[in-house]
This record gives sequence, C-alpha cells and structure tokens, in this order.
Amino acid sequence: MKKIIIAIDGYSSCGKSSFAKAIAARLGYLFIDTGAMYRAVALFARQEGMIKDGKINEKELISRLNEIHLSFHYCPETQKSDIYLNGENVEKLIRSMEVSRYVSSISAIPEVRKFLVSRQQQMGMDKGVVMDGRDIGTVVFPNAELKLFMTAAPEVRAERRYKELRAQGSSVSFDEILRNIEERDRLDTERAVSPLRQAPDALLLDNSHMSIPEQMEWVMKLIKERTQE
Repeated sequence: MKKIIIAIDGYSSCGKSSFAKAIAARLGYLFIDTGAMYRAVALFARQEGMIKDGKINEKELISRLNEIHLSFHYCPETQKSDIYLNGENVEKLIRSMEVSRYVSSISAIPEVRKFLVSRQQQMGMDKGVVMDGRDIGTVVFPNAELKLFMTAAPEVRAERRYKELRAQGSSVSFDEILRNIEERDRLDTERAVSPLRQAPDALLLDNSHMSIPEQMEWVMKLIKERTQE
C-alpha cells in the first residue's frame, strides 16, 4: 500500500486538526498542524512585544523570522503531537483567544507564509503525511493525492470552540467566539496572498451534522481508493 499526502483545508474551528490527527493515527502517518505553526508565530510576536494597541509590527517580525524554530513532538499522555516554539511546548498557549485574534493577520503577511510554507514542504517530502491548514491543497501540496475541504456553519463552529475553551477553564462568551470566527473567515478568504479557497480537485466535507466516526468512515473509503491505485 503506497504512502500518500493528505491535504485538509477549510474554515477555522470546523475540526480540521482533530480529524487530521485521527486519520494520521489510524494510518500511522505524520500529522502536521499548520494552523498551530501560524499560531506559534503569532504567540512569538506577542511575547516579543511586536503587537501593541492591536497592531502588529510586521517589519520587526519579518526581520526576526529566523529566530523562530518550530517542531512537533509526540506526547504519550495525550497520544498527540504538540508544537514546540524554540524548545518550549506551547500547545496550550497558542489556543488562547489572545493569540486567536491575530492569527489571520499574521498569516496574511507574505513573508510569514513563505517562511512557513517552505518548512511545511520539507516536512512532507517523504509522504505518509496528513497536513491541515488553509492553503495545503492549493499552495503547499498542490499535487497531493487526496485533498479535502472542510466547512461547517459558523454557529456550529462557534459552539464547538465555546465548549472546548470552557472545558479548559477559559471565561469566554459564545458571542465573542462567533465574532472571532466570522472575522477570521473574512480575513482568510479576502487576503491577497494564498486566500482560503477550495482547490478544484478537493472534495467538500460539510461536517455541521456529522460525528467523527461518520467522517472517518467517509474518508477511509477515499484513502483506500488512493493508496491502492
């Protein structure tokens, strides 16, 4: 059975990472959360004082990109791969609303995208990879053997994110999360560089009313077809 690249794109908070992780675990593939990589850059900018009064100092961030070293390491406790920023596990820190507010703006910076896309392509050179993000099937791996584009209603995505953050002890409101999701959708689809869009050969997965097992059953049939060709 040959190894392939599985590219998963789609809107924020529609379960791309959880779905991609489940697929990678089932196949024994490497999972790469590209969204976490952009979040880590946003966290770096925030920690280094490059975000003030809601504005990002893009010039300084671009000049210091080479100071950012990202890697994924498997965590036995969670049985998932956590992202490390300059040697520190920042998996939880990058999921905060403070970071979420700036992810789309950070990812719209051409130099940041070029920096991270290069690293993502290096990670997937040997195939056997599941990668999720916004431009995986259109820019990072346009020749991926299987491309998926995930979506769900904004209200459904906001409810999922609300429950996730509340479970982590975060005191956020549903309305705040919904506004954040709608704004991220706008920024992701309207940005000049690598805007979020469905690749012509990507299969649409609207999981508004689908469980993880239902999604897995659907995708495993597709993977079987691609790996036996």
